[in-house]
Amino acid sequence: MKLVLAAAALAGSLALAAFGGAPAAQPAAAGAPAQVDNFRLTDHTRFAHDLHYYGYAPAIVVMSQANGTGFSRAAAVELQKLSDAYAGKGVVFFMLNSAEGREAVAAEAKSQGFVIPVLIDELQLVGEQLGVAREGEVFVIDPKTWTVAYRGPLDDRFGRAAVDPRTPVRSPYARQAIEALLAGKAAPAPRAPMTAGKAIDFPARAAKASFATISYARQIAPILQEKCVSCHIKGGIAPFAMDSYEVVKGFSPMIRETIRTRRMPPYFADPHIGTFRNDQGLSPEQTKAIVHWIEAGAPRGDGPDPLLANAGKTAPEWPAHLGEPDVVVELPAFTVPATGLVDYQFMRVENPFKEDTFLRAIAMKPGDRRVLHHVVSNHVPDRTRPRTIPGGSVGSYTPGAEAQVIPDEAGAPVPGGGQLNFQMHYTTMGAETVDKTLVGFYLAKEKPKYIRRSIVIGDFGLRIPAGAQRHTEVAYLTLPADAYLYTLYPHAHYRGIHVELKMIAPDGTETMLLSLPRYDFNWQRDYDPVEPILAKAGSKLVATWVYDNSKHNVANPDPTRDVTWGEQTPDEMMYFRINYRWADETVDRVRNDLQVELARSMMLGMLDNDVDGLLRPEELRGFLAAGIKPRFAALDRNGDGGLDKAELEAAMPRGAFAREMLDTPDL
Repeated sequence: MKLVLAAAALAGSLALAAFGGAPAAQPAAAGAPAQVDNFRLTDHTRFAHDLHYYGYAPAIVVMSQANGTGFSRAAAVELQKLSDAYAGKGVVFFMLNSAEGREAVAAEAKSQGFVIPVLIDELQLVGEQLGVAREGEVFVIDPKTWTVAYRGPLDDRFGRAAVDPRTPVRSPYARQAIEALLAGKAAPAPRAPMTAGKAIDFPARAAKASFATISYARQIAPILQEKCVSCHIKGGIAPFAMDSYEVVKGFSPMIRETIRTRRMPPYFADPHIGTFRNDQGLSPEQTKAIVHWIEAGAPRGDGPDPLLANAGKTAPEWPAHLGEPDVVVELPAFTVPATGLVDYQFMRVENPFKEDTFLRAIAMKPGDRRVLHHVVSNHVPDRTRPRTIPGGSVGSYTPGAEAQVIPDEAGAPVPGGGQLNFQMHYTTMGAETVDKTLVGFYLAKEKPKYIRRSIVIGDFGLRIPAGAQRHTEVAYLTLPADAYLYTLYPHAHYRGIHVELKMIAPDGTETMLLSLPRYDFNWQRDYDPVEPILAKAGSKLVATWVYDNSKHNVANPDPTRDVTWGEQTPDEMMYFRINYRWADETVDRVRNDLQVELARSMMLGMLDNDVDGLLRPEELRGFLAAGIKPRFAALDRNGDGGLDKAELEAAMPRGAFAREMLDTPDL
């Protein structure tokens, strides 16, 4: 890494000759803001950063960066040196790219060996607000006041049009500003705008005067109607109804803040990875239109108010696109106490389907969504009668979940007879309440061709050290046959902050299927690919979770304890459900053997952290280690120092997973 950075510095000093002579043209003036507003941006490693998360830091340093220029590359080397100097003092460093796209920035970061995260400001909203004009501008932010304590070049060498980074530093401007904040003093007065480095074009800055002409009636209200009103309606999940311009205007500062931090709309998949049927996110154009309109004062303009049509309307009892269910099951009422941990409740009801049935959709209507954490379900078979279709989940619910819609030509199977079991997880809210959840079943119009299956990638042996700010857990499954993936669903508790799923093909090719740069426990969604994803036999589906068990995670129940797998929310889960179908299975040709074979890959996938197909002694941990470690040498029959899938299976009870996988509940 040091060699890469040193080479970059030398190349930068030579390349900077291009900046010699007359000063570069000065872009339109843009002063530093009186207040630095919160934002969320994804960095070049696909990890999301909220500015206000770093409020604990004594200083936050942000430097504008551009790809491929000697100036930026040399400045990045010097910024890394500054970051290293303050490594033990809590100062946070970022680079900010408002000029290029994500792939180009990631490639630049890789080629230059950047360690400091590069925040990718593709919409330019953050650069606009900061007042960025050129590459190499440094902003030292005071988190106590969220103001810019210093703006200017890194040091006196970078304030010139031509600069050699090997020149001794006479005025370490950024360092002086950092030292002042560490000492609780005012930073040196900001310098005049830089004239060195390449100008970064912000088209919206020149067009700012036109933002007041953005039409509420023709541009803004239709976006809100399409993306927001389904929740922001009387009786909906949102805290207020968007039923007039006056309401939107009143909430406009909050709307701007939630859009800049990407909390709303509640859809968190990285738009660069995969396309999903249930995409509720704003497009780049929609995002910029709303933010710029609000920044212009949210003018009413002319034309009728489209949102007035929502006045008096209430949220439908069942999803509007599905209508009334064919069958509704009423679960028993449960009184949730005001405080304390509530044991899981297991509610069994008679199966309303006496004959084998396939479902096209399932919707759950919580009695009190404030306390219902999740519902997990499964079919409990009548062992006295033969079964021709497999059992499995009959629906699930998690915070923010929507109805589960089965893809065309497929159905969720429910064997006739027996019972339906619902595992209910409740959390208290400070006041006693009663929950009475309804489950709506939508029947397939005709016999489907395919069977929708479910499986979970997880790690029951996870252990997150106390105080760990970025702890990673990895688990995977290996597909024994070709399959088409229907739904990708990640689940963790309050410490889960980032999750990804990738597919490693038998030839080693890696494809990222889903990335949530920031996972939000309060909005747990199914992600349904527009087209089912073909995963070939032998492919590994690898889930990676990142957890924040530090005191800086405001949702963390207890940062002082090592956290392990557990059912209650103060504990944690590493969980990723996949809904899919086997390519070689139809309703008339059931392949339970494939399901059992898939389940057999679960144990190795839980333990094999480096995903190399072998379990080594150092990878054993948790309760699973106690049963395997003493026998490791005997189980390693080929003596290669690791247990492969067959050797690990020999350590498991005979028939493990076989019967269980035919009636497995899932979230």
